[in-house]
Amino acid sequence: MKERFDILSAKCSRETTRLYSTSFSLGILFFEKEVRHPIYAIYGFVRLADEIVDSFHDYPKAQMLAELREETFTAIKRGISINPVINSFQQVVNRFGIKHEFIALFLKSMEMDLAEQVYDPEKYEEYVLGSAQVVGLMCLHVFTNGNEEDFERLRAPAMKLGSAFQKVNFLRDVNADYLELNRSYFPNVDLSAFSDENKRLIEEDILKELDEALNGIRQLPRSCRKGVYLAYVYYKKLFHKIARVPAQKVMSERIRVSNGHKFYLMFDSLIRYKLNAL
Repeated sequence: MKERFDILSAKCSRETTRLYSTSFSLGILFFEKEVRHPIYAIYGFVRLADEIVDSFHDYPKAQMLAELREETFTAIKRGISINPVINSFQQVVNRFGIKHEFIALFLKSMEMDLAEQVYDPEKYEEYVLGSAQVVGLMCLHVFTNGNEEDFERLRAPAMKLGSAFQKVNFLRDVNADYLELNRSYFPNVDLSAFSDENKRLIEEDILKELDEALNGIRQLPRSCRKGVYLAYVYYKKLFHKIARVPAQKVMSERIRVSNGHKFYLMFDSLIRYKLNAL
């Protein structure tokens, strides 16, 4: 009975999300029930690829990522995978018509993390497109439930939101990325001499994208609007915490929002949503 395996697959994706991301897990709880499992499935798949390139240092990462790519597209074509997370993901891809191009672009960005990169502006935009913007578009396919007109109308702000979230992550993790993984994503920035001016210019770019994304959040269907808004509020709070500290501190420690404050933001966001104060 494949139905049992599909239930197991959905649970694996949900638990993967809960284990790796408190903030996204809280946001997903704000979605209507019919939206939650598809978003868990997308996050679970993305997390698999992230783990390969970020954590599996004692294993053949390039080979494993290639195997993930092959198994993913085979599963989408076949309609099943014995890997529960991939099985859950292929169901969502086929049900909502997620473009295979988005999956390929995402995996291409993951491949870029396998080797040392010098990021010029063009390569930086390519990485952000694949690692974040197309993931937002995968989610948007779910949110708009196959309505192509709504998808195209909300496409640009969804990409801005994904980009802003990723760039906040870059700033939050800049110390670990640079010192532990030997990565430096920001173009034309020497992290060995990371300055407050470098940081300010990056923050101006992020703030512009966050502001542009908010109008799109206001237009999302009610089934997902609260959850996306909560994620937006969390990332904006994290952004402001990072913006208040000097570049030197960002390079020496990971700035974060405590779990207690995340719960406060959750309830505050719910009140604002009910008062139409987005």
